[in-house]
Amino acid sequence: MSETIHASTVAIDGHAVLLEGPSGAGKSDLALRLIDRGAVLVSDDYTLLTRSDGLLLASPPATIAGRIEVRGVGILPLPHAGPISVAMIVRLDGHFERLPEPVTRMIAGVPIPEIAIDPREHSAPIKVELALRHLLDGAT
Repeated sequence: MSETIHASTVAIDGHAVLLEGPSGAGKSDLALRLIDRGAVLVSDDYTLLTRSDGLLLASPPATIAGRIEVRGVGILPLPHAGPISVAMIVRLDGHFERLPEPVTRMIAGVPIPEIAIDPREHSAPIKVELALRHLLDGAT
């Protein structure tokens, strides 16, 4: 079972983080800032998700593998990873709660934790990294 979703995806410490939102929400920009902090591109703008052995794996569609759109510059090549297990979804849609309750979304029958942040805040990349670290620390 697989599906393609409108999300940019990066790998942080071997875990895929989906950056999901409408066009212009800041997916590629947040991905670039995370890459600058050590993340690795998986896919820009669209991500192929496949369920395998109870895991949700993210990979780039072949037509865009290893490329990212940098607004004002163009479409540029970058090293990329995949397929890689999805650990978290970051929703970039403008609705952000100050102290949110934990949210999990089912994708292809796999529960994936989800957070919502404002991607334009300077702290957005740090929030993503902290949320992932907190999630992974709680899973052990």
